[in-house]
Amino acid sequence: MQPNRVVLAYSGGLDTACILKTLLDQGHEVIAYIADVGQKEDFGKVAERARDTGAHKVFVEDLRHEFVTDFIFPAIAGNAVYENRYLLGTALARPVIAKRQVEIALQEGAGAVSHGATGKGNDQVRFEFAFAALAPGLKVIAPWKEREFLERFQGRTDLLAFAREFEIPVEATAEKPFSSDENLMHRSYEAGILEDPDTPPPEDMFRLTRSTKEAPESPTRLAIYFHDAIPVKVENLDDGTLHTEPVELFEYLNQQGGINGVGRIDMVENRFVGIKSRGIYETPGGAILHHALRDLEGMAMDREVLRLRDMLSPRFAELIYNGFWFSPEMDFIQASFRQSARLIDGRVRVELYKGNVISMGRQSSTSLYDQELSSMDMAGGYDQEDAQGFIRVNALRLRAHKLILRKTGGESTED
Repeated sequence: MQPNRVVLAYSGGLDTACILKTLLDQGHEVIAYIADVGQKEDFGKVAERARDTGAHKVFVEDLRHEFVTDFIFPAIAGNAVYENRYLLGTALARPVIAKRQVEIALQEGAGAVSHGATGKGNDQVRFEFAFAALAPGLKVIAPWKEREFLERFQGRTDLLAFAREFEIPVEATAEKPFSSDENLMHRSYEAGILEDPDTPPPEDMFRLTRSTKEAPESPTRLAIYFHDAIPVKVENLDDGTLHTEPVELFEYLNQQGGINGVGRIDMVENRFVGIKSRGIYETPGGAILHHALRDLEGMAMDREVLRLRDMLSPRFAELIYNGFWFSPEMDFIQASFRQSARLIDGRVRVELYKGNVISMGRQSSTSLYDQELSSMDMAGGYDQEDAQGFIRVNALRLRAHKLILRKTGGESTED
Protein backbone atom coordinates (compact mmCIF):
# COMPACT_ATOMS: atom_id res chain seq x y z
CA MET A 1 0.00 0.00 0.00
CA GLN A 2 1.27 3.48 -0.96
CA PRO A 3 0.29 5.98 1.80
CA ASN A 4 0.52 9.00 -0.53
CA ARG A 5 -1.48 7.39 -3.32
CA VAL A 6 -5.10 8.58 -3.22
CA VAL A 7 -8.15 7.75 -5.34
CA LEU A 8 -10.28 10.87 -5.79
CA ALA A 9 -13.94 10.68 -6.80
CA TYR A 10 -13.62 13.20 -9.62
CA SER A 11 -16.58 14.77 -11.41
CA GLY A 12 -14.64 17.36 -13.40
CA GLY A 13 -16.55 20.15 -11.70
CA LEU A 14 -15.00 23.13 -9.99
CA ASP A 15 -14.73 21.59 -6.52
CA THR A 16 -13.06 18.29 -7.46
CA ALA A 17 -10.84 20.00 -10.04
CA CYS A 18 -9.43 22.27 -7.32
CA ILE A 19 -9.22 19.37 -4.86
CA LEU A 20 -7.19 17.36 -7.39
CA LYS A 21 -4.70 20.20 -7.71
CA THR A 22 -4.58 20.70 -3.94
CA LEU A 23 -3.86 17.02 -3.33
CA LEU A 24 -1.06 17.13 -5.89
CA ASP A 25 0.42 20.21 -4.20
CA GLN A 26 0.39 18.30 -0.90
CA GLY A 27 2.56 15.61 -2.45
CA HIS A 28 -0.08 12.99 -3.17
CA GLU A 29 -0.11 10.74 -6.20
CA VAL A 30 -3.70 11.18 -7.36
CA ILE A 31 -5.79 8.66 -9.28
CA ALA A 32 -8.89 10.35 -10.68
CA TYR A 33 -11.94 8.10 -10.63
CA ILE A 34 -14.92 9.08 -12.78
CA ALA A 35 -18.16 7.16 -12.25
CA ASP A 36 -20.76 6.94 -15.01
CA VAL A 37 -24.11 6.52 -13.25
CA GLY A 38 -26.11 7.90 -16.14
CA GLN A 39 -25.32 11.61 -16.00
CA LYS A 40 -25.15 13.30 -19.38
CA GLU A 41 -21.41 13.99 -19.59
CA ASP A 42 -18.65 13.77 -22.14
CA PHE A 43 -16.52 11.43 -20.06
CA GLY A 44 -13.64 11.66 -22.49
CA LYS A 45 -13.40 15.39 -21.88
CA VAL A 46 -13.73 14.96 -18.12
CA ALA A 47 -10.89 12.42 -18.14
CA GLU A 48 -8.79 14.76 -20.29
CA ARG A 49 -9.29 17.60 -17.79
CA ALA A 50 -8.14 15.32 -14.97
CA ARG A 51 -4.99 14.40 -16.87
CA ASP A 52 -4.33 18.04 -17.80
CA THR A 53 -4.56 18.97 -14.11
CA GLY A 54 -1.97 16.34 -13.25
CA ALA A 55 -3.75 13.10 -12.35
CA HIS A 56 -1.31 10.18 -12.46
CA LYS A 57 -4.00 7.81 -13.71
CA VAL A 58 -7.67 8.12 -14.68
CA PHE A 59 -10.41 5.50 -14.38
CA VAL A 60 -13.76 5.97 -16.14
CA GLU A 61 -16.18 3.32 -14.86
CA ASP A 62 -19.60 2.53 -16.36
CA LEU A 63 -21.73 1.66 -13.33
CA ARG A 64 -25.16 2.07 -14.92
CA HIS A 65 -26.19 -1.58 -15.01
CA GLU A 66 -25.16 -2.24 -11.41
CA PHE A 67 -26.80 1.01 -10.34
CA VAL A 68 -30.13 0.00 -11.87
CA THR A 69 -30.21 -3.68 -10.90
CA ASP A 70 -28.57 -3.59 -7.46
CA PHE A 71 -29.69 -0.21 -6.12
CA ILE A 72 -32.59 1.42 -7.99
CA PHE A 73 -34.75 -1.68 -8.49
CA PRO A 74 -34.35 -2.97 -4.90
CA ALA A 75 -35.15 0.49 -3.53
CA ILE A 76 -38.36 0.66 -5.57
CA ALA A 77 -39.26 -2.90 -4.56
CA GLY A 78 -38.86 -1.87 -0.91
CA ASN A 79 -41.06 1.23 -1.30
CA ALA A 80 -38.18 3.52 -0.34
CA VAL A 81 -39.57 7.07 -0.21
CA TYR A 82 -37.83 9.50 2.14
CA GLU A 83 -40.21 11.68 4.15
CA ASN A 84 -43.10 10.44 1.99
CA ARG A 85 -41.87 12.23 -1.14
CA TYR A 86 -38.22 11.90 -2.14
CA LEU A 87 -37.32 8.86 -4.27
CA LEU A 88 -33.64 9.03 -3.21
CA GLY A 89 -31.88 9.46 -6.55
CA THR A 90 -28.68 11.02 -5.21
CA ALA A 91 -28.63 8.87 -2.10
CA LEU A 92 -28.87 5.66 -4.16
CA ALA A 93 -26.02 6.66 -6.49
CA ARG A 94 -23.47 7.31 -3.75
CA PRO A 95 -22.99 3.72 -2.47
CA VAL A 96 -22.44 2.28 -5.95
CA ILE A 97 -19.89 5.05 -6.65
CA ALA A 98 -18.13 4.52 -3.30
CA LYS A 99 -18.07 0.74 -3.74
CA ARG A 100 -16.14 0.96 -7.01
CA GLN A 101 -13.89 3.67 -5.61
CA VAL A 102 -12.83 1.34 -2.80
CA GLU A 103 -12.25 -1.51 -5.26
CA ILE A 104 -9.96 0.70 -7.36
CA ALA A 105 -8.09 1.90 -4.26
CA LEU A 106 -7.41 -1.66 -3.15
CA GLN A 107 -6.51 -2.73 -6.69
CA GLU A 108 -4.05 0.16 -7.12
CA GLY A 109 -2.52 -0.11 -3.67
CA ALA A 110 -3.73 3.34 -2.60
CA GLY A 111 -3.61 4.31 1.03
CA ALA A 112 -6.44 6.83 0.84
CA VAL A 113 -9.66 7.83 -0.86
CA SER A 114 -11.01 11.35 -1.27
CA HIS A 115 -14.23 13.12 -2.21
CA GLY A 116 -15.51 16.66 -2.72
CA ALA A 117 -18.63 16.57 -0.54
CA THR A 118 -19.07 19.44 1.89
CA GLY A 119 -19.39 19.22 5.67
CA LYS A 120 -22.93 20.58 5.55
CA GLY A 121 -24.55 18.06 3.27
CA ASN A 122 -25.56 14.43 3.11
CA ASP A 123 -23.03 13.09 0.61
CA GLN A 124 -20.13 13.23 3.06
CA VAL A 125 -21.72 10.57 5.26
CA ARG A 126 -22.82 8.47 2.30
CA PHE A 127 -19.26 8.27 0.99
CA GLU A 128 -17.48 7.93 4.31
CA PHE A 129 -19.83 5.36 5.86
CA ALA A 130 -19.37 3.25 2.72
CA PHE A 131 -15.58 3.60 2.97
CA ALA A 132 -15.67 2.59 6.64
CA ALA A 133 -17.88 -0.43 5.96
CA LEU A 134 -16.00 -1.69 2.90
CA ALA A 135 -12.37 -0.83 3.63
CA PRO A 136 -11.85 0.47 7.18
CA GLY A 137 -8.07 0.55 6.67
CA LEU A 138 -8.23 3.29 4.02
CA LYS A 139 -7.58 6.87 5.07
CA VAL A 140 -10.28 9.35 4.06
CA ILE A 141 -9.27 12.80 2.81
CA ALA A 142 -12.23 15.19 2.92
CA PRO A 143 -10.87 18.67 2.11
CA TRP A 144 -14.15 20.48 2.83
CA LYS A 145 -13.76 19.47 6.49
CA GLU A 146 -10.11 20.53 6.80
CA ARG A 147 -9.34 23.92 8.37
CA GLU A 148 -6.54 24.87 5.92
CA PHE A 149 -8.74 24.16 2.89
CA LEU A 150 -11.74 25.99 4.39
CA GLU A 151 -9.65 29.06 5.16
CA ARG A 152 -8.21 29.11 1.67
CA PHE A 153 -11.53 28.62 -0.12
CA GLN A 154 -14.36 30.64 1.37
CA GLY A 155 -16.62 29.98 -1.57
CA ARG A 156 -17.02 29.67 -5.30
CA THR A 157 -15.19 32.92 -6.08
CA ASP A 158 -12.02 31.65 -4.38
CA LEU A 159 -12.23 28.33 -6.23
CA LEU A 160 -12.57 30.10 -9.58
CA ALA A 161 -9.62 32.37 -8.80
CA PHE A 162 -7.53 29.32 -7.86
CA ALA A 163 -8.49 27.56 -11.09
CA ARG A 164 -7.50 30.62 -13.13
CA GLU A 165 -4.21 31.08 -11.27
CA PHE A 166 -3.06 27.53 -11.89
CA GLU A 167 -4.75 27.13 -15.29
CA ILE A 168 -6.94 24.29 -14.09
CA PRO A 169 -9.39 23.35 -16.87
CA VAL A 170 -12.97 23.71 -15.58
CA GLU A 171 -16.33 24.51 -17.10
CA ALA A 172 -17.66 26.96 -14.54
CA THR A 173 -18.52 30.62 -14.14
CA ALA A 174 -19.17 32.89 -11.18
CA GLU A 175 -22.87 33.00 -12.08
CA LYS A 176 -24.58 29.82 -10.95
CA PRO A 177 -28.16 30.31 -9.78
CA PHE A 178 -28.47 26.80 -8.32
CA SER A 179 -26.63 23.50 -7.90
CA SER A 180 -27.65 20.26 -9.63
CA ASP A 181 -26.79 16.57 -9.62
CA GLU A 182 -27.82 14.03 -12.24
CA ASN A 183 -27.85 10.27 -12.61
CA LEU A 184 -30.09 7.62 -14.16
CA MET A 185 -32.55 7.82 -11.29
CA HIS A 186 -33.07 11.56 -11.24
CA ARG A 187 -31.83 15.12 -11.50
CA SER A 188 -31.77 17.29 -8.38
CA TYR A 189 -31.60 21.05 -7.84
CA GLU A 190 -30.75 22.98 -4.69
CA ALA A 191 -28.98 26.06 -3.30
CA GLY A 192 -28.69 29.50 -4.88
CA ILE A 193 -32.03 31.06 -5.76
CA LEU A 194 -33.80 27.90 -4.56
CA GLU A 195 -32.78 28.45 -0.93
CA ASP A 196 -35.88 30.63 -0.48
CA PRO A 197 -38.57 27.94 -0.13
CA ASP A 198 -41.21 30.40 -1.30
CA THR A 199 -39.49 31.07 -4.64
CA PRO A 200 -40.95 28.95 -7.43
CA PRO A 201 -38.35 27.15 -9.56
CA PRO A 202 -37.80 28.68 -13.01
CA GLU A 203 -39.32 26.52 -15.71
CA ASP A 204 -36.16 26.59 -17.84
CA MET A 205 -34.27 24.91 -14.97
CA PHE A 206 -35.77 21.49 -15.61
CA ARG A 207 -33.93 19.11 -17.90
CA LEU A 208 -35.66 15.72 -17.66
CA THR A 209 -39.36 16.61 -17.60
CA ARG A 210 -41.70 18.87 -19.51
CA SER A 211 -44.08 21.19 -17.78
CA THR A 212 -47.56 19.70 -17.54
CA LYS A 213 -48.66 22.68 -19.65
CA GLU A 214 -46.36 21.51 -22.45
CA ALA A 215 -47.10 17.80 -22.10
CA PRO A 216 -49.07 16.02 -24.86
CA GLU A 217 -52.84 16.28 -24.93
CA SER A 218 -53.20 12.52 -25.31
CA PRO A 219 -51.84 9.96 -22.80
CA THR A 220 -49.02 7.48 -23.32
CA ARG A 221 -50.10 3.90 -22.56
CA LEU A 222 -47.54 1.49 -21.15
CA ALA A 223 -47.57 -2.08 -19.87
CA ILE A 224 -44.94 -2.84 -17.21
CA TYR A 225 -44.13 -6.44 -16.28
CA PHE A 226 -42.61 -7.52 -12.95
CA HIS A 227 -41.03 -10.71 -11.63
CA ASP A 228 -40.40 -10.92 -7.88
CA ALA A 229 -41.16 -7.16 -7.73
CA ILE A 230 -38.39 -6.36 -10.24
CA PRO A 231 -39.35 -4.81 -13.60
CA VAL A 232 -38.46 -7.14 -16.46
CA LYS A 233 -40.25 -5.63 -19.46
CA VAL A 234 -41.91 -2.42 -20.56
CA GLU A 235 -44.14 -2.23 -23.62
CA ASN A 236 -45.56 0.87 -25.25
CA LEU A 237 -49.15 -0.07 -26.06
CA ASP A 238 -49.44 2.74 -28.60
CA ASP A 239 -46.48 2.01 -30.87
CA GLY A 240 -45.26 -1.45 -29.77
CA THR A 241 -41.85 -0.34 -28.45
CA LEU A 242 -40.44 -3.03 -26.16
CA HIS A 243 -37.52 -3.04 -23.70
CA THR A 244 -36.25 -5.78 -21.41
CA GLU A 245 -32.59 -4.87 -20.73
CA PRO A 246 -32.59 -3.11 -17.32
CA VAL A 247 -30.76 0.11 -18.26
CA GLU A 248 -32.64 0.50 -21.54
CA LEU A 249 -35.94 -0.21 -19.77
CA PHE A 250 -35.28 2.43 -17.15
CA GLU A 251 -34.02 5.01 -19.64
CA TYR A 252 -37.15 4.47 -21.74
CA LEU A 253 -39.38 5.07 -18.70
CA ASN A 254 -37.38 8.22 -17.98
CA GLN A 255 -37.96 9.39 -21.53
CA GLN A 256 -41.69 8.65 -21.62
CA GLY A 257 -42.26 10.01 -18.13
CA GLY A 258 -40.32 13.16 -18.97
CA ILE A 259 -42.37 13.80 -22.11
CA ASN A 260 -45.54 13.58 -20.02
CA GLY A 261 -44.30 15.73 -17.12
CA VAL A 262 -44.13 12.88 -14.60
CA GLY A 263 -41.92 12.89 -11.52
CA ARG A 264 -41.37 16.47 -10.33
CA ILE A 265 -41.07 17.02 -6.57
CA ASP A 266 -40.42 20.29 -4.69
CA MET A 267 -39.90 19.81 -0.95
CA VAL A 268 -38.12 20.91 2.21
CA GLU A 269 -36.38 17.89 3.71
CA ASN A 270 -34.36 17.04 6.81
CA ARG A 271 -30.68 16.37 6.20
CA PHE A 272 -28.91 13.84 8.42
CA VAL A 273 -26.69 16.58 9.90
CA GLY A 274 -29.78 18.33 11.29
CA ILE A 275 -30.26 21.06 8.69
CA LYS A 276 -33.45 21.52 6.73
CA SER A 277 -32.90 22.08 3.04
CA ARG A 278 -35.03 22.60 -0.02
CA GLY A 279 -34.63 20.10 -2.82
CA ILE A 280 -36.30 19.90 -6.21
CA TYR A 281 -36.21 16.61 -8.05
CA GLU A 282 -37.11 15.10 -11.41
CA THR A 283 -37.57 11.32 -11.17
CA PRO A 284 -39.77 10.28 -14.11
CA GLY A 285 -38.87 6.60 -14.51
CA GLY A 286 -38.69 5.97 -10.78
CA ALA A 287 -42.08 7.58 -10.21
CA ILE A 288 -43.69 5.35 -12.86
CA LEU A 289 -42.22 2.16 -11.40
CA HIS A 290 -43.16 3.11 -7.84
CA HIS A 291 -46.76 3.69 -8.88
CA ALA A 292 -47.04 0.54 -10.96
CA LEU A 293 -45.45 -1.79 -8.40
CA ARG A 294 -47.56 -0.50 -5.51
CA ASP A 295 -50.59 -1.22 -7.69
CA LEU A 296 -49.45 -4.79 -8.38
CA GLU A 297 -48.66 -5.41 -4.71
CA GLY A 298 -52.28 -4.72 -3.84
CA MET A 299 -53.18 -7.78 -5.89
CA ALA A 300 -50.25 -10.14 -5.26
CA MET A 301 -48.80 -9.41 -1.79
CA ASP A 302 -50.27 -10.91 1.37
CA ARG A 303 -51.95 -8.32 3.59
CA GLU A 304 -49.84 -8.95 6.69
CA VAL A 305 -46.58 -9.15 4.71
CA LEU A 306 -47.45 -5.83 3.04
CA ARG A 307 -48.22 -4.29 6.40
CA LEU A 308 -44.90 -5.42 7.90
CA ARG A 309 -42.96 -4.36 4.81
CA ASP A 310 -44.50 -0.92 4.92
CA MET A 311 -43.65 -0.59 8.60
CA LEU A 312 -39.99 -1.07 7.64
CA SER A 313 -40.07 1.00 4.43
CA PRO A 314 -39.65 4.42 6.12
CA ARG A 315 -36.63 3.05 8.01
CA PHE A 316 -35.28 1.57 4.77
CA ALA A 317 -35.57 4.99 3.09
CA GLU A 318 -33.92 6.67 6.06
CA LEU A 319 -30.99 4.26 5.97
CA ILE A 320 -30.47 4.98 2.27
CA TYR A 321 -30.73 8.74 2.77
CA ASN A 322 -28.35 8.71 5.74
CA GLY A 323 -25.70 6.62 3.98
CA PHE A 324 -26.09 3.24 5.66
CA TRP A 325 -26.44 1.08 2.54
CA PHE A 326 -23.53 -1.08 3.73
CA SER A 327 -24.62 -1.86 7.29
CA PRO A 328 -25.92 -4.80 9.33
CA GLU A 329 -29.37 -3.25 9.66
CA MET A 330 -29.57 -2.77 5.89
CA ASP A 331 -28.58 -6.42 5.35
CA PHE A 332 -31.42 -7.43 7.66
CA ILE A 333 -34.02 -5.24 5.97
CA GLN A 334 -32.97 -6.22 2.46
CA ALA A 335 -33.16 -9.93 3.33
CA SER A 336 -36.69 -9.37 4.64
CA PHE A 337 -37.68 -7.40 1.57
CA ARG A 338 -36.36 -10.04 -0.81
CA GLN A 339 -38.64 -12.52 0.92
CA SER A 340 -41.63 -10.18 0.73
CA ALA A 341 -41.00 -9.63 -3.01
CA ARG A 342 -41.18 -13.31 -3.89
CA LEU A 343 -44.06 -14.10 -6.27
CA ILE A 344 -44.91 -10.44 -6.88
CA ASP A 345 -45.33 -11.20 -10.56
CA GLY A 346 -47.58 -9.63 -13.13
CA ARG A 347 -48.36 -6.81 -15.50
CA VAL A 348 -49.69 -3.32 -14.81
CA ARG A 349 -51.11 -1.07 -17.51
CA VAL A 350 -50.66 2.65 -16.90
CA GLU A 351 -51.41 5.89 -18.67
CA LEU A 352 -48.99 8.80 -18.41
CA TYR A 353 -50.86 12.06 -18.70
CA LYS A 354 -49.82 15.60 -17.74
CA GLY A 355 -47.77 14.68 -14.68
CA ASN A 356 -49.94 11.75 -13.61
CA VAL A 357 -49.41 8.00 -13.62
CA ILE A 358 -52.85 6.42 -13.85
CA SER A 359 -53.35 2.67 -13.38
CA MET A 360 -55.66 1.25 -16.02
CA GLY A 361 -55.54 -2.45 -15.13
CA ARG A 362 -53.44 -5.17 -13.65
CA GLN A 363 -53.13 -8.94 -13.86
CA SER A 364 -50.97 -11.44 -12.01
CA SER A 365 -50.27 -15.16 -12.24
CA THR A 366 -49.63 -15.07 -8.48
CA SER A 367 -52.71 -13.00 -7.63
CA LEU A 368 -54.35 -13.43 -4.23
CA TYR A 369 -57.46 -11.70 -5.54
CA ASP A 370 -60.48 -14.01 -5.99
CA GLN A 371 -63.08 -12.33 -8.15
CA GLU A 372 -65.86 -14.72 -7.14
CA LEU A 373 -65.03 -14.44 -3.44
CA SER A 374 -65.04 -10.65 -3.51
CA SER A 375 -68.07 -10.34 -5.80
CA MET A 376 -71.23 -8.66 -4.53
CA ASP A 377 -73.27 -10.72 -6.98
CA MET A 378 -72.43 -14.25 -5.79
CA ALA A 379 -71.51 -16.05 -2.57
CA GLY A 380 -68.28 -17.38 -4.00
CA GLY A 381 -67.82 -19.83 -1.12
CA TYR A 382 -68.18 -17.15 1.55
CA ASP A 383 -70.88 -17.73 4.21
CA GLN A 384 -72.06 -14.31 5.34
CA GLU A 385 -73.50 -15.76 8.57
CA ASP A 386 -69.88 -16.36 9.67
CA ALA A 387 -69.46 -12.59 9.88
CA GLN A 388 -71.71 -12.46 12.95
CA GLY A 389 -69.24 -14.41 15.09
CA PHE A 390 -66.29 -12.56 13.55
CA ILE A 391 -67.80 -9.23 14.57
CA ARG A 392 -68.78 -10.43 18.08
CA VAL A 393 -65.26 -11.67 18.83
CA ASN A 394 -63.55 -8.53 17.52
CA ALA A 395 -66.02 -6.28 19.36
CA LEU A 396 -65.30 -7.82 22.79
CA ARG A 397 -62.54 -5.35 23.67
CA LEU A 398 -64.64 -2.39 22.48
CA ARG A 399 -67.52 -3.43 24.75
CA ALA A 400 -65.13 -3.95 27.67
CA HIS A 401 -63.56 -0.52 27.15
CA LYS A 402 -66.94 1.20 27.07
CA LEU A 403 -68.09 -0.60 30.24
CA ILE A 404 -64.97 0.37 32.22
CA LEU A 405 -65.40 4.02 31.18
CA ARG A 406 -68.95 3.96 32.50
CA LYS A 407 -67.87 2.25 35.69
CA THR A 408 -65.12 4.77 36.45
CA GLY A 409 -67.14 7.81 35.41
CA GLY A 410 -64.81 8.53 32.55
CA GLU A 411 -67.67 8.92 30.11
CA SER A 412 -71.37 9.66 30.12
CA THR A 413 -73.63 6.64 30.66
CA GLU A 414 -75.98 7.90 27.97
CA ASP A 415 -76.24 5.61 24.92
